[in-house]
Amino acid sequence: MKTKLEIAKNWLPRYTGTQIDEFGDYMLLTNFNSYVEDFSKKFDCEIKGTGRPMQTATNADGLSIINFGIGSANAATIMDLLAARSPKGLLFLGKCGGLKPSAEIGHFILPTAAIRGEGTSNDYKPQEVPALPSFKLHKFVSDKIADRNLEYRTGVVYTTNRRVWEWDEKFKAYLKTLSTIAIDMETATLFI
Repeated sequence: MKTKLEIAKNWLPRYTGTQIDEFGDYMLLTNFNSYVEDFSKKFDCEIKGTGRPMQTATNADGLSIINFGIGSANAATIMDLLAARSPKGLLFLGKCGGLKPSAEIGHFILPTAAIRGEGTSNDYKPQEVPALPSFKLHKFVSDKIADRNLEYRTGVVYTTNRRVWEWDEKFKAYLKTLSTIAIDMETATLFI
């Protein structure tokens, strides 16, 4: 039976064009290629994986960014593969839909938890296990945002596999009963 490291060494180059030992110890995960392009320009580093499912770039200080695509299945795939790399730190930079008036466009949302409505995380932990961030990392990010005097909100995010839910009035009414601040497609899977 192959180890996680052997599997990752085989699959990461297929998905990303990057060997496992080329990734840094600290990683930014995103699901938007423009973030990888901005990172590459800011740190003057090469983008790998163009034309592949996932694009990456690593700067001279050992910080890598990976565009894993959209959805909980892709989030689970990259986490499975990166588990073999054992990064020292990992942060997700994504976009979400605000569900409360306080979650205005442009504000950062720093999730305190995620509701596991996507189903993918059930393959990793029982449904009763809450999807929670690392509280140490949460505090660190909160402090960094506050140090820069940037607006941000905290709260529970609902994670779904549904791409087009905005016109489903019954589902939107259900979301209101949960008092969630935002909705996305990856957070719960990444936390689990």
